[in-house]
Amino acid sequence: MKKKKSKPFDYDQDFEKTDFRKHPERYSVGKGEQGVLLVEPYKSEILPYWRFKNPEVAKESSEKIYELFLDYLAQEDFVGADMARKYLQMGYTRARRYANHKSGKKYDGPVPDDKKGQSGAHGREQLPQDPDPVKAKSAEIFKEKWDQAKQNEDYLQLMEKFKAKYSA
Repeated sequence: MKKKKSKPFDYDQDFEKTDFRKHPERYSVGKGEQGVLLVEPYKSEILPYWRFKNPEVAKESSEKIYELFLDYLAQEDFVGADMARKYLQMGYTRARRYANHKSGKKYDGPVPDDKKGQSGAHGREQLPQDPDPVKAKSAEIFKEKWDQAKQNEDYLQLMEKFKAKYSA
């Protein structure tokens, strides 16, 4: 089966008024964690459990979010499953950022006005690493669950169905 590409994430829609459970056709997978803090009702269902302060908290958090992921799959709710996958990914990426930079700041200085809303350094200097082994362990815990989610056969099949139905 030929893989169908995801639509780019549409940041121009009305996230305040859109219930993506009722309107899955408005959801786009996008890349990485796009939309993770916008897509409702999933944000409200998953975000309260998202924590990575230390390995114990990360383990509890990642297990709960993975449980939600499996629940969404059982309901054949691809949008919910994909959002849970994004929170697991974000648990890994944020914990890794803090593992490398205790302050959470990767770059020096503010983003120039003409570069706001874009990702990357935008000509800013990357700060030297200040390792935090506790956050590194938290990142490993989230990475394991994220890998389980993104490789889950039911998830992959549901994604293909979703893309076949809704992708342009």
